[in-house]
Amino acid sequence: MSESTSAVLFDEIVPPRRPWGRVIRKGQILRLVDLEGQQAVDFLCYDADNPADRYSSMNTIKVQGNVYVARGTIFYADSGNALFTVIADTLGRHDTIYGCCSRANNRLRYGVETTETCYDNFTAILAQFDLDQIHRKQRQLFHERARR
Repeated sequence: MSESTSAVLFDEIVPPRRPWGRVIRKGQILRLVDLEGQQAVDFLCYDADNPADRYSSMNTIKVQGNVYVARGTIFYADSGNALFTVIADTLGRHDTIYGCCSRANNRLRYGVETTETCYDNFTAILAQFDLDQIHRKQRQLFHERARR
């Protein structure tokens, strides 16, 4: 089944500065379209069958030997399992390491205080899928290990 002939299951426009989430099953295609240009997508993905196993930018970079996402890139999880494969790309280079905006990052990067952030969007959408607790525990474990 090609992207152009696939049955469209959902067609949604995500308003600016808002989160979006959905379970994408194996064989389904997630198509992201930048309608207005110069938009950024902050992207997280989790294994639907094992939500503790999430996208790992480091595993993705190590396996492909490149920090950029392009056609053919496979997104890998912490476990090393493949989560997504990029089958088409009309824009070019996308980095996997810049990270999402947060109040702290916006202050450091741009010297501005913001009230809405990508991090807040992640927190909100993860809660809708009951993943906020898993995410919080993973961050807590990381910080505990970093203090040792």
